[in-house]
Amino acid sequence: MPTAILTGQPVPGSSLDGDLRSLGFDVRLASDAGETEALLAAVPANERVAVVDARFVGHVHALRLGLTDPRFAASALPGAVCVQPEARRALTRAVTRESVAAGNAAAAPEDLVERLGEALDEDGLAVYRPELGTLVAAVPADPQERNGVRQSVLAVDDEAVRLRSAVKARDGFFTTYCISPYSRYIARWCARRGLTPNQVTTASLITALIAAGCAATGTRAGFVAAGLLLLFSFVLDCTDGQLARYSLQYSTLGAWLDATFDRAKEYAYYAGLALGAARGGDDVWALALGAMILQTCRHVVDFSFNEANHDATANTSPTAALSDKLDSVGWTVWVRRMIVLPIGERWAMIAVLTALTTPRITFYALLAGCAFAATYTTAGRVLRSLTRKASRTDRAAGALVDLTDSGALAEYLTRFTGRLPRVAPAVVALVAGAVVVTCAALAPYGGWLPVLGAAVYVLLSPAALLRPLKGALDWLVPPFYRAAEYLTVLALAVNAGTNGVLPAAFGLVAAVAYHHYDTVYRIRGNAGAPPHWLVRAIGGHEGRTLLVTVLAALLTAAQFKVALTVFAVAVALLVLIESIRFWVSSGAPAVHDEGEPA
Repeated sequence: MPTAILTGQPVPGSSLDGDLRSLGFDVRLASDAGETEALLAAVPANERVAVVDARFVGHVHALRLGLTDPRFAASALPGAVCVQPEARRALTRAVTRESVAAGNAAAAPEDLVERLGEALDEDGLAVYRPELGTLVAAVPADPQERNGVRQSVLAVDDEAVRLRSAVKARDGFFTTYCISPYSRYIARWCARRGLTPNQVTTASLITALIAAGCAATGTRAGFVAAGLLLLFSFVLDCTDGQLARYSLQYSTLGAWLDATFDRAKEYAYYAGLALGAARGGDDVWALALGAMILQTCRHVVDFSFNEANHDATANTSPTAALSDKLDSVGWTVWVRRMIVLPIGERWAMIAVLTALTTPRITFYALLAGCAFAATYTTAGRVLRSLTRKASRTDRAAGALVDLTDSGALAEYLTRFTGRLPRVAPAVVALVAGAVVVTCAALAPYGGWLPVLGAAVYVLLSPAALLRPLKGALDWLVPPFYRAAEYLTVLALAVNAGTNGVLPAAFGLVAAVAYHHYDTVYRIRGNAGAPPHWLVRAIGGHEGRTLLVTVLAALLTAAQFKVALTVFAVAVALLVLIESIRFWVSSGAPAVHDEGEPA
């Protein structure tokens, strides 16, 4: 149980003790810095501890924001500081200094908590101070001021503030106006019954998988049920994040679940639609795989661009300035958010089309919408990159290298390509990808032309490793490699022309895509890329591409189906085992995406 140490003389009629206990704190009293030091030493080293001025007056939710958020090692608000176990030493040092100063009569005892917060800052600790908005948190100096602060507390409904803050600050139109107005109350209902965000996330996944199963029946009733269940799954998907923000229940496991389940739900639903269409005699597996590839590549573009510019300096661009001006016109913000087809709009479209039309029409609309959105966003980012004057950091370059997912072959070939002419890595990646995809698409199944194209692709793959990826368009390197690898698998599977090959290819791309999403969220959490042995074990993008083309050249179509299935299972097992091991470990970051809608 976390401990809260109240410092100074208790104020008659104060509800502070009860408020802290309602937040789960074991409350202890200390009259001065010396007693605070003794009580702090008695708290177990693995527990969170807060020091709160006994004169504090404010909303309970202000205390919740400042003292219970598990994502930060240290946090503070007026009249209170709180540290996690990893920051206990810094707090102990600060309290000890205050105790010594108090013994020498060098410090006023009533300002202890304020000085502790300043000492944590001076110690180099990143102290989180939440934005309180209309919430009140203050330490009144006299009874008159206390009465005024209490009136301010009564004037603001902190529960209403809590509900509003549970909703993501930036979201799509459909989510903001069609889901969040009521899903926040579902989140509160879950919180009051002790449900956790992870349980809601799991319920969302199960609901989406049931929706995929309904779609797989291939009946009109199944398609209608699938559409409704998909929408309900999305409501739960919004609820889990709102519940986490409402009750500040963030966790490393929750970060992993939230980061991966959205993709698992969507891509499983694509598979369900394809199975349902097949029951009706319509083979749309190529469309399903194409939709997954397009959506994954869209995300890679988002991730790469954001990582490349995460900490760029001198970030100026006429295109960015124009975008900022458009943001000042309210309706343009929503139009631009809708045309990029974020998850809310996308899932709503899929659900409605599933219920009313056929899987083929659904996939056609999805491909058209996502292609337009990808073109719009990528073109805008290319223009920003070409017109900006920015210097990228080593961290950004390293993140791009990790996102390329280069394997042992690319690393080995760097020994022999160090003196090649200087060519932009994005150009090399584009050319290499175009060569292998064109060869795979144009050659008949069983030919060796795709292998030749893959060999060229492998020989050019070291381009991403030879020099730091700090060029204006170097963030395009990972998306080009992703598109090349995935489209090569799609082209070979289509040319095989045998039942079962495309579903096997779908499984392989899904397994590799999971690995790439896992890489992204590790980087976002500053935990680095997956271990080097894993990247080598699954071949890297160039090794997998070469292997798939060789298998297609050597095996019959039926054997190729089996080989793709085995390869997909092997990759899935390796990446899932390592991913689960990492995300449930103590070293996993609490990544919660509050940025662009997915």
